[in-house]
Amino acid sequence: MSISFAPSLFSFLPTGLSVGTVTMWTLYVIFAFWALYTLVAIYHWLSYSNASWIAFPSIGAHLLVSLALMSYALSGQASFLTPYLP
Repeated sequence: MSISFAPSLFSFLPTGLSVGTVTMWTLYVIFAFWALYTLVAIYHWLSYSNASWIAFPSIGAHLLVSLALMSYALSGQASFLTPYLP
């Protein structure tokens, strides 16, 4: 029994455009959307929250973790996570 897979969508890319480039720009678009969404959420949290004393540490932790994940996704380097990895 043989399984035949559908042709890869990346085979339809124009010449000179690699899978890595498409992936990188897709991640940039996702991160730009994330940044805009985060700014709006921070604004609303600080403007309309009664517990703004907890907002600042939560926002800081969110930004730090997100920055670490984004830098790892874009560069593949996890030097900042080395002490925590097995």
